[in-house]
Amino acid sequence: MSIPIFALKKAKILSQLAVPETEYSDLSPKGSVDAGIRDLIDEINSLEGVVTTSSCAGRVSVYLEGHKQLQKKASSGGDQKAVVRSQVDDDDDADEIAAERRNPFSSSAAGGKGGGEWLFVSHDPLPSSPPSLVLKDGGAGNAKSWSELFGLAKNSCHKEGGIIDGISGRAHDDETSPPPRLIHFKFEPMILHVLTASHSLAQMIIQAGMEAGFRETGAVSLLPSNPSSTTPTPMVAVRSMGLSFESLIGIQTFEGKRSSLVSAEYLELLVKISHERFAENQKRIARFREALKVVFAAKKNVPEGWEDGEARRERKRLEGLRRREELRQRGQNQPLSSTTDDQEPLDLGLGL
Repeated sequence: MSIPIFALKKAKILSQLAVPETEYSDLSPKGSVDAGIRDLIDEINSLEGVVTTSSCAGRVSVYLEGHKQLQKKASSGGDQKAVVRSQVDDDDDADEIAAERRNPFSSSAAGGKGGGEWLFVSHDPLPSSPPSLVLKDGGAGNAKSWSELFGLAKNSCHKEGGIIDGISGRAHDDETSPPPRLIHFKFEPMILHVLTASHSLAQMIIQAGMEAGFRETGAVSLLPSNPSSTTPTPMVAVRSMGLSFESLIGIQTFEGKRSSLVSAEYLELLVKISHERFAENQKRIARFREALKVVFAAKKNVPEGWEDGEARRERKRLEGLRRREELRQRGQNQPLSSTTDDQEPLDLGLGL
């Protein structure tokens, strides 16, 4: 992808983001950039040579795994079509239902990878007590406990047969029934994908991410996508797996009954931990914004026309590729000079 094409792609993304939220149409049901990082997205997209392609400010969720049979079938299936990421969120394994627009603390019925399902999703810290709940029939009610808000019945496994039979989800004499589906409580920090116009710009984004505490930040697409491309456009993922955590909290039996496996006190502890993770996530986002300002301000102070060694070598390499292509098109089969930046043509002193 050439820089002019990069500019066209960035212009298209910015035009999509400029559409009012009520009119925005996207692959993600949520339909908008997370409010918690909207300013950050705007700041990044105002910089030359970079543009965001997908983002998530961070979230807490309750996720129901898919059926084991479906997961096996999905993993062993044939060729998979590429999934186009959306700007509004980085849900690569499931989507959130549009009800989240009405209530940020809403249940989700959208299917995930392998037939999984989001039971609950919030991109904001949870309150200190369960909030009002938007019901699936459009009505409203008050959740009296976290388990109720997450769609789980109170712990029913501590009875005859013990918790092991509860987890097995099978009748004592039935080994042919499907295994249970596990339910997880998760916290995931910010993740941000940034398309860049050059290696040097990608390195600047990576540097800012690492300095801010997003330790797993890295880049892909470091080489041109095809031989005709004049320059690569690396994609940088700003992320930190160290802030993530998840815990098994329940099961869904083969009859479809969802039950909690943990106490109310344990759920309260998980919610408290998610508060702490959200707070740290916000601190890292703030540090990332400041680090971006520093690295891009330093770029502006570089004298016009100056290029470092890596940039010069890349320019020379591309010039050689273009020359080779020109010779090929002319039908000439002449060897190219092996001259590099650090090597002058060899003078044999023959006086020619």
